[in-house]
Amino acid sequence: MRNFFNIQILAVLFLSVLMISCNRTDDEIPDFPEGSTEAVNVWVQDSIRRYYYWADQMPAKPDYHLPTKDFFKSLLAPQDRFSFIVNTADSSSYPRSVRNMYGFDYTVLQLANGEVVTVIKLVLKNSPAMNAGLERGMVIKKINGVAITASNAEELTAAIPDQTVIQLTVGNWENGSIINEKNITVYYGYSLDQPLMSKIFEQNNKKTAYLYIYDFPDGMTSALNQKFAEFKTEGVQELILDLRYNYGGSVSSSAALCSLIPAGISANSPFIIYKGNKNGGEVKRTFSQQISYDSNALDFSVLHANSLGLNKVYVITSKSTASASEIVINNLKPYLQVIQVGDATLGKDMAGFVVEDRRKPKKITWQMHPVIYKVFNASGEGNYTNGIAPQIQVNEYSALPLRTLGDPDEVLLSSVLHQIYSKSIYNGTQPQDVKVLYQSDSPYIGFSN
Repeated sequence: MRNFFNIQILAVLFLSVLMISCNRTDDEIPDFPEGSTEAVNVWVQDSIRRYYYWADQMPAKPDYHLPTKDFFKSLLAPQDRFSFIVNTADSSSYPRSVRNMYGFDYTVLQLANGEVVTVIKLVLKNSPAMNAGLERGMVIKKINGVAITASNAEELTAAIPDQTVIQLTVGNWENGSIINEKNITVYYGYSLDQPLMSKIFEQNNKKTAYLYIYDFPDGMTSALNQKFAEFKTEGVQELILDLRYNYGGSVSSSAALCSLIPAGISANSPFIIYKGNKNGGEVKRTFSQQISYDSNALDFSVLHANSLGLNKVYVITSKSTASASEIVINNLKPYLQVIQVGDATLGKDMAGFVVEDRRKPKKITWQMHPVIYKVFNASGEGNYTNGIAPQIQVNEYSALPLRTLGDPDEVLLSSVLHQIYSKSIYNGTQPQDVKVLYQSDSPYIGFSN
């Protein structure tokens, strides 16, 4: 199972998480028997109180008799969409989604004529979905024999993570109808790490690089460095980053990407500001410092040698663009022009690290993933909880079937290439009455890094 909260920020500053509950001084809390649910909940409360961004909003007298997962939720601030807890001894406690179980995602649309169409928007490489024959652009008619409608899409999706095999009736979209219908069986399984995907387009003696980045795992700096070395050798003058389905991941990896793009930065240029509660305070990190939090990362100097030295970058986004990928957008803005195309991002202007029992032997198997910091760029700009809005809003689903990512005629990429080569705002066909009714990843985006 993929890591769910692989932010890994500044954890070195907080190694004192070992036995927080043993240092508790609140005499109003009873001494519950060790190993009881209540004792675990006291540990949860003490731990989260120390690190949680909204610690000052935690209830003074929670109900210690609640099951631990429910107890954790009772401590969270109303505005917190992202903190969660898992039991490492119980795999069923981890967030499950169509994407992390089967390797694909889909969107339910309502067309201009009122017809409801479910399109596959993403199929991961080397995933169960890909191995079963699913492709981006296919249309799903039925899930487990039930036709998808506007009213049952959410219910059908919610049931998928409780299964280990799903039956799909799929087809291809052609001239407003579904053809080549067939039944496909997809089994639950692991999806391998996703490779970077790139292309170089050339027109009027101008070369534009396109780079699709699925996520930001630690250890990706070598792959990024290699891609940008290729771009530099080819004389690339424009860059398009496709982050439309990027849930985020390691901030160190996002910093590495950012070091490869703008002109005029150095190892000591400020990259990010973390603002925590009264215990966490405010921490500033340069490009070099943030990159180095990944012990396997290349040095800033090695990466920056392949920088394209650009004064602007184009970024393709959607509601599935979150966390570290939003940091790329926001934290590049002090150094170059960021032209965002597509839809507004999710709005996860927060970061954190794992809080768990580090005693040896471990006595508590619960693992918390709380919001610990709000994040800001070098200019102190942040607070994008409602998402980062694009300058050029384009509906990815305005033309069906969906084309392969990287296809120059794919709606979002086409709109950026039009902007670059015609030097005018894209105003292609945008049927405003194509409505997104539901997306299979909507309930899970916040629990994926």
